[in-house]
Amino acid sequence: MSDWTVFAPLAGWVTPLAQVPDAVFAEKMLGDGVAIDPINDALCAPCDATVLTVHEAGHAVTLRSADGYELICHIGIDTVSLGGRGLTPQVQAGAKVAAGQPLIRFDLDYLVQHAPAVVTPVIVADATLYAVEPIAHGMVAVGDPLLRVVPLGARAEGADKGGETLIQETMVALSHGLHARPAARLVEAVRRHEAKVTLFHGERNASALSAVGLLGLGLGHGATVRIEASGAEAAAALAEVIAFLNDATPEETPVEAPGPARAEGPGLGGVPAAPGLAVGPIHRLTRAAIPVETLAGAAEDERSRLNDALARVRQGLEQAAAAGGARGGVMAAHRAMLDDPTLADAAMASIGEGRSAGVAWQQAIAEQVGVLLSSGDRRIAERADDLRDLERHVLAALAGLPIEGATVAAGAILVAEDLLPSQVAALDATMVAGIALVKGGPTSHAAILAAGMGLPMAVAFGEALAVLEDGRTIVLDADRGLIDPEPDAETQDQVRDTIARRKAEMEAARAATGPCRTADGTRIEMFANLGSVADAEAAVAEGAEGCGLLRTEFLFLERETAPTRDEQTRDYQAIADALGDRPMIVRLLDVGGDKPAPYMDLPVEENPALGLRGIRVSLADPQLLEDQVAAILAVRQPCRIMAPMVASLSELEAVRAVVERQGRKAEVGVMIETPAAAISADILARKADFFSIGTNDLTQYTLAMDRGNAAVAAGVDGLHPAVLRLIGTACDGAARHDTPVGVCGSLAADRLAVPILLGLGVTELSVPPARVSAIKALVGKLDMARCRAAAMRALSLPSAAAVRAHITTMLQEIGA
Repeated sequence: MSDWTVFAPLAGWVTPLAQVPDAVFAEKMLGDGVAIDPINDALCAPCDATVLTVHEAGHAVTLRSADGYELICHIGIDTVSLGGRGLTPQVQAGAKVAAGQPLIRFDLDYLVQHAPAVVTPVIVADATLYAVEPIAHGMVAVGDPLLRVVPLGARAEGADKGGETLIQETMVALSHGLHARPAARLVEAVRRHEAKVTLFHGERNASALSAVGLLGLGLGHGATVRIEASGAEAAAALAEVIAFLNDATPEETPVEAPGPARAEGPGLGGVPAAPGLAVGPIHRLTRAAIPVETLAGAAEDERSRLNDALARVRQGLEQAAAAGGARGGVMAAHRAMLDDPTLADAAMASIGEGRSAGVAWQQAIAEQVGVLLSSGDRRIAERADDLRDLERHVLAALAGLPIEGATVAAGAILVAEDLLPSQVAALDATMVAGIALVKGGPTSHAAILAAGMGLPMAVAFGEALAVLEDGRTIVLDADRGLIDPEPDAETQDQVRDTIARRKAEMEAARAATGPCRTADGTRIEMFANLGSVADAEAAVAEGAEGCGLLRTEFLFLERETAPTRDEQTRDYQAIADALGDRPMIVRLLDVGGDKPAPYMDLPVEENPALGLRGIRVSLADPQLLEDQVAAILAVRQPCRIMAPMVASLSELEAVRAVVERQGRKAEVGVMIETPAAAISADILARKADFFSIGTNDLTQYTLAMDRGNAAVAAGVDGLHPAVLRLIGTACDGAARHDTPVGVCGSLAADRLAVPILLGLGVTELSVPPARVSAIKALVGKLDMARCRAAAMRALSLPSAAAVRAHITTMLQEIGA
């Protein structure tokens, strides 16, 4: 055997085996190597090899290289006890695989929550035969050189100095069978004896000194195995092996981290993602596997196949993007990702190394997913789903298969492990009653699409939802993130009545021509959040009185150069025309962090959420800011200008100075998105014409919780009393200077938050177009005295769940 290089099968941080929190690996019982703490979602082949075994739990794979070296890759610690959940093998035993080809895909968020550790040992089996030298340190990408392996000498089999061969059959009582950890311990036990021990199962056999060989036997719980032992201590060795295999003591299971504070109440608790109520039978959606050709043809043929597939997918995305609205915006973002030369270049290079178009595309996507997951910013990490979506579309195009939307019976509640954005976009909102996910994030593109379509959606219900059978009737309360899995007939009728009443109230609000007012006559402006002309048209149709947030990023992010003043003015004017004479608040460019523009030289930051983002980016590029302000002021209708992520008065003053230099008058306001802005609102109000509270970022910064981190996502609720107190502080500071306060974050569209916001002093709500009529109808049933009392009570409650329960009772009392 010659020296050999092992390449990194994961993207992540290289860790010495000695630091792995399991003695089997740390003490090198299985062999020598390193471990990787992963940041991507696929274990890839570390070399060209033959797959020897894939454990039935999907957490480990053994390989033999062309030179005869054997490797063990073991995802996480004690992951065998997960029973395959969160792990999806991509290959079977006997398969020939190329370096970089995905072997096992895994849900990193799920493993982090349910396994003691996700650090993944990569081991060259039998350390007595080889010197294993780590090459890489720190961060590695898939395919980076990881280990150098140098042969030391011939294999020394177990001692066998003649004598009788003892033979005995037994049953494997180990709770999870003979997987990596018990196999390593069995090897150590046999090494203590002067004996040669061989295990036989079916047509296969393995030396008890070969951990890889033992794993290759596939000995699950209850399997029968024949053991042969010879040598001076054959009897003792045989007895110890049998005792080991017969040990039915349950293995230690992972100690789960404390679960996130999910919604409280009867039934299953999850996380609200898009508001509403639904009742109906479960329709379980599973994501069908797409066949991938792993054998490569000529490189030019593979490149041609990939280019054809990319062209077909691009054409479909362009057609979907042209429709506008939330779906069009997401499809436009997918098209921009598809056009990123990094993806295509990586895939073409991989084809040049001998891989098929499908395998090359999978590898290119896996590398970019790893980059997003390592960004340190939850919203960037959530865009990994968009890349996985693109992966499926291109693989389907390569296979000549359509990507079809789910066929769901009318009135059913769609239940799935997770949903990709395109799967939500393909749903018929008139047929689906609601969406409930085992996993998922409340700020994902899938959730944004559901909200825009008016579909109730709640996420992160966990395994309690996964075990509910198809066809079971459930009640989904997406306002609170709850599922009643066993509603009686009376409960079902009550929910249907509530849904029908809300629908009638929405239609009445949509048809009403007068301004939005509470039941006691208090004026509340009902605005909409917009990002396109289609959004503006939809908002007007729903009864919106104006635009409380025009996101201007759509002009800046899907191009190689910044838009000119004329281009910006043209697009702003088109949206203003669609609104008619209704007011429009234009938010200045909000990039950086989760929304980097490709042509801007923004630095790579360790913590983008706390770095150069929002108004800081515009102030760092004066010409960019001057051009955008000039373009907004050139719109024929008067526009209000809003600065994002303001934390100090000096930032507001700098923006106002730019406006004044243009020689035009315009109202200038700020978004309250940081605790600093909320606490110093009385200072900001001296120079601000209005406030708009961005509750999404304000919640994250206040609670120091990342909504993209599955371990804490369910606790990130804008109705947490600490967040509500900051909103109250901002309203109090604004009132000292008669500065109006609006809310354009997700709380404005949350019917359980609206009474509190009005009670704290908010006078304008800006919501997605699909929620305008529903929130307008709700406001019409509220009176300010009750709202103020509800707000004061909410500030004193101990948790967001308690606040939601309190407001639910209040709304029930008034029939809302």
